[in-house]
Amino acid sequence: MSAALLVEWYRELPQMHAGDDPEQWSDHMHKALRQFRRKVRVRYNEGTLQRLLDHDAVTVRRAAVLALGLTGSIHSNAALARKLHDEDELVSKTASDSLWEIWFRGDSDEAALELQRVMHLTDHQQIFDELNAIIREYPDYAEAYNQRAIVHFRQGQFQRCIADCERTLEQNPFHFGAQAGMGQCYLKLRKYSSALQAFKMALDINPTLTDLCETISELQGIVEE
Repeated sequence: MSAALLVEWYRELPQMHAGDDPEQWSDHMHKALRQFRRKVRVRYNEGTLQRLLDHDAVTVRRAAVLALGLTGSIHSNAALARKLHDEDELVSKTASDSLWEIWFRGDSDEAALELQRVMHLTDHQQIFDELNAIIREYPDYAEAYNQRAIVHFRQGQFQRCIADCERTLEQNPFHFGAQAGMGQCYLKLRKYSSALQAFKMALDINPTLTDLCETISELQGIVEE
């Protein structure tokens, strides 16, 4: 399958210009992305999109990384993770967003729908109980562990959060969110060497996490002292 159509559809996506109303532009973009996704699903399979990630032309890579975020499965995890290191900033940042999309999607539509439903709940105990139920039924669903880790963190249960981050990374070694989450827990526990290591590993996985650079620098100074 040629990349020409994909690039044509990608270039049809709206660009934001000075003076545009942000809310109206966002609505327009969401509609355009839905159309882009529908067309991609009809004409491109996941394997083809993965191959286009390594195309010489940057616009092809930009289009492919976006398309996989909208239509791809967890089987594109490693391919998208490599694009976190792409020389083009837009490719790498889009890859970061696309990875979150496929992580939530997982490899089960039923599990993904359940997780999306749980994420709209407001009661922490109910969220925790529902996440436990999802994990029991889908023990290989990495994002369910990561979301339970977030619940633990919000409740100040940092050791449990670390344990769930580790489970997430066992299932998905590219999960920079879980790796950074461990760093936040170690910070709370004042385990600065462990926090430094966790943040460095998160940045190694995803160099677009530039907000971690200052924290890493500060922790480096603390650890050296």
